Amino acid sequence: MIQSPYTFGKAEKLVSRKLIEQLFSGGNGRSMAAFPLRVVFMKKERGEGEPPAQVMVSVSKRHFKHAVKRNRVKRQVREAYRQNKSLLWSAFEQQPETALAVAFIWQTNKIVDTSLVMEKMQLLLTRMAEKVLNNGQSGRVV
Repeated sequence: MIQSPYTFGKAEKLVSRKLIEQLFSGGNGRSMAAFPLRVVFMKKERGEGEPPAQVMVSVSKRHFKHAVKRNRVKRQVREAYRQNKSLLWSAFEQQPETALAVAFIWQTNKIVDTSLVMEKMQLLLTRMAEKVLNNGQSGRVV
């Protein structure tokens, strides 16, 4: 079942250890950054009833020692994705058999204003959509 464009349900969360390992090891993952976010993504086959993208958010304990701050940043990133995911999902209307595994990684030890997180998320999602539409197989983009 395809979710509403303004929700972030359980099916959209990337939780498979096997898929996460594939994403970060080997040459499958593509990467790009828009400070303070970095995104790593890879194409995969879309299963029956699966959403176009499965997403995880990572905030290192090295950047924020207290879980309260890590959780706040994760909430900001998830909310920015939830509100702007239609920028990415629209790219999959032409390619219904493919999907993405996506990891958003926080790169700074400062809490940033939500409006900046939204702006950077829009930039990253737009760039990822362009890559998907153009079948960007040209390696890493940083």
